[in-house]
Amino acid sequence: MRPTAVRRTAVAAACAMSLTLLATACGGDSDSGSRAADGKGKESAAAQPAAKALTAAELDKAALVQGDVKGHKVAETGKADVVAASDVTADKEACEPLADALMGAELGKPAAVNRRKVISEPKKDQKDKLDSEDAGEAFTAAFDITTTLTSLASYDGKGAQDTVESLRTAATACSGGFTLTAAGTKQKVVTIKEEKISGGEEAAAWTLTVEQDGEKAPLKLVVARQGATVASFSALNLAASGMGQDFELPTAVVDAQLAKLA
Repeated sequence: MRPTAVRRTAVAAACAMSLTLLATACGGDSDSGSRAADGKGKESAAAQPAAKALTAAELDKAALVQGDVKGHKVAETGKADVVAASDVTADKEACEPLADALMGAELGKPAAVNRRKVISEPKKDQKDKLDSEDAGEAFTAAFDITTTLTSLASYDGKGAQDTVESLRTAATACSGGFTLTAAGTKQKVVTIKEEKISGGEEAAAWTLTVEQDGEKAPLKLVVARQGATVASFSALNLAASGMGQDFELPTAVVDAQLAKLA
């Protein structure tokens, strides 16, 4: 595939998934980072013992800020960066938790939610390749940037535990793939692969491969629980999307966020 076509495909896929190079490719004005949640709850079947959810102000204090993640830029999300839970659906009901998490929408019925967008900065070796005569190498160097949409959600009772469990259950039930619709745009998830991750009181991670117009792009989804708070991370790398390659989990972002929650 020619570099121009690759770039066009990668940017289109990124914007469609609402996981863009948020500061450059699709833009978005800054919005409130923390707010009370009003998502479409997916009911927990278990009884809920008493547990104290963090307030919106407490989540805001625990959320990442510029300087918390070395080699990354951190900013509050804008209105264009997040799809509302009410606008996310899946063709299989069992897959809805994954669809919501992938789009950064609310999971279940959180008491409060806070979001940030974290964008990796080019490394020195990437900068050295920008002037390469090899067009493919230059493209990869320019677009080898991972954008991670992070979300902190606090829950009453066993809501946090149930949220993590709902994602584990959905990943197993939907391993053969599913179709999600976000804000009217359909995306086909063709494979779901579990990844190794640790952190918090419990954690899980997956690589979801999305296919659109014959092009495949890997997306990373990480979820971790600390007490009554669930931290979720949905990440995209444009170079990986355009070249049909994999990329690493956003572990630096995950570790930095969990350290602030501990």
